[in-house]
Amino acid sequence: METLVDTVIEEPRWETAGLEAMSEQAAQAVLAELGLSATGFTLCVMGCDDDRIATLNADFRGKPKPTNVLSWPSDDRAPPAPGLMPDLPDPGDSDDPEELGDIAIAWGVCQTEAAEQGKPFAAHVTHLVAHGVLHLLGFDHETEEDAALMEGIEIRALARLGIPNPY
Repeated sequence: METLVDTVIEEPRWETAGLEAMSEQAAQAVLAELGLSATGFTLCVMGCDDDRIATLNADFRGKPKPTNVLSWPSDDRAPPAPGLMPDLPDPGDSDDPEELGDIAIAWGVCQTEAAEQGKPFAAHVTHLVAHGVLHLLGFDHETEEDAALMEGIEIRALARLGIPNPY
């Protein structure tokens, strides 16, 4: 099977937690929910620690604190108005897949959130990666309409994996 996600591990605990498999499953589920074939797309997920994500958050968002997940889309795919579907990309081919962008996810923040919310760590991480993939595809949650659209897709994509509604 062709791999959709290139996983980069900076924090070793991500390796034993199975970030590579969780990321692949989350990305596959999101694309399937949107009717997109995983063949012809690629993205990168970096598993890092809280210090690294705090630096990235400061550099790219002006917020010098750790967060759970960050994403950097390869293109602006935002919809023309709130509540509308983004302009979903066309797939490339297996030799030249369409790059969706990059995601970073922080170990400590994810551990703390999962514990505080009483959720299994793997389910929480899978949800956050799915959330990041949707950002790469142009979805956002800045307005109520956008949030409802994005969350609905997240819920259905996670259900494909047997993960209950995270909201």
